Amino acid sequence: MATRHLIRTVILQSLYEWDFYNQKHDLVAILDRNLAEFAPGIDEPEFAWKILKGMIDHIKDIDNVIVKAAPEWPLDKIAIIDRNILRIGLYELLYADQNEVPKKVAINEAIELAKNYGGPNSARFINGVLGTIYKELDDSHMQEQSIKKESAEK
Repeated sequence: MATRHLIRTVILQSLYEWDFYNQKHDLVAILDRNLAEFAPGIDEPEFAWKILKGMIDHIKDIDNVIVKAAPEWPLDKIAIIDRNILRIGLYELLYADQNEVPKKVAINEAIELAKNYGGPNSARFINGVLGTIYKELDDSHMQEQSIKKESAEK
């Protein structure tokens, strides 16, 4: 298993435990314990902490994006595993350095986590939500480029 995929898996395990206990346990301690147990000696432990810190810093915004992208699914009704796969994927899609984690890689990694750990429809659900958001990001980027081009031509 590639290092970053393993890191995402351990982050997912940690988020699942944290969310399962209604976010009442220390997430940093959970991740620290899980990294030591499931990924001892990994090459990039700072990558795990960067994702976790960034995701927690933006969790309210990320959860709002999930609610808007999947309006038929209230956040608390989405399976814990799927909700946390979306959180990781959306953090990487919206906030991570795109040179470090390209958007398509973020989506693909989330789908792989869903295939490995989610239910029978998880991968399709994750792909649908992240694909919708990716398309919106791509559309808004194209609009920005068009506006910049028009401004430059004037």
